[in-house]
Amino acid sequence: MIPRLAALAAAFALSAAILRAGDAATGGASPDAARSLYVRSGPTAQRLFLSFDSLAADVYWMRTIQHYGRDRRSIRQGSRFELLFPLLDLTTSLDPQFNIAYRFGSVFLAERPPSGPGRVDQAIALLEKGLRANPDRWHYAFDIGFIYYWHGTGVDSDFSNAAAWFDRAAAMPGAPLWVKPLAATTRAQGGDRAGAASLLQELANSEEEWVRRAARRGLEQLQAADTINRLQRALDAYEAAHQRAPGSWTDLDPAAPPGAVPIDPAGAPFEFDRAAHRIVLSSKSPLAPLPRSLVKR
Repeated sequence: MIPRLAALAAAFALSAAILRAGDAATGGASPDAARSLYVRSGPTAQRLFLSFDSLAADVYWMRTIQHYGRDRRSIRQGSRFELLFPLLDLTTSLDPQFNIAYRFGSVFLAERPPSGPGRVDQAIALLEKGLRANPDRWHYAFDIGFIYYWHGTGVDSDFSNAAAWFDRAAAMPGAPLWVKPLAATTRAQGGDRAGAASLLQELANSEEEWVRRAARRGLEQLQAADTINRLQRALDAYEAAHQRAPGSWTDLDPAAPPGAVPIDPAGAPFEFDRAAHRIVLSSKSPLAPLPRSLVKR
């Protein structure tokens, strides 16, 4: 009788927890409830959901996507994306083979504000967790290398770390031949823009659709950064010569048609920050924000 009652209680607990998570994922919960997480421990969730781990993982993954999408569109100044890593940790604890949660979850985590939390450390931790559970998944080692290379942690060792992870991925079962040269390119170029373009061109031929998409976006961000540099040099020269800010974009490029505005590869106009005397990418551009690896150069 006792085991049957325990099983019944567990089933009720499972139903209640999944309903709460499902309400938050589908918008049925109040705003406060949608920003609450009743279970945060992976082992606790595994004990709670018994043999329904996969179902619960799917529900928490739905909530992860909802949370990320809602906060990405939100105008909140604080408390954004705070549940992203706990939700991903729960999802992958309940289903350690949840490939898409590791790979797309790490992309969500690494995105710089305002598009994401900019938590490169959490993105890497999530992928390392995936490797512990799936030691033959070369994709996770590769993704860690790409995150070190493209997003970076802000330290000089980012490129050597990226190369080491590319090497590790290349040595794993099933890794395609194009992975190995990325390590050499990363070490040889040291992360300069020519090296970045070379690496991104290689990645644009990847078998992975999300890698190809990220590489294409990265190449456009490189083009935008190069244009910003060119415009900034023109702005600096103009202000030095005239001791004032330009009145229009044509002051920086007399050959341009009247009223012309330079645009980035995504079609968004660049902006002139008069207070900082800087040419910047529009915050409304699909390419914003630029990766740290481009901003710091």
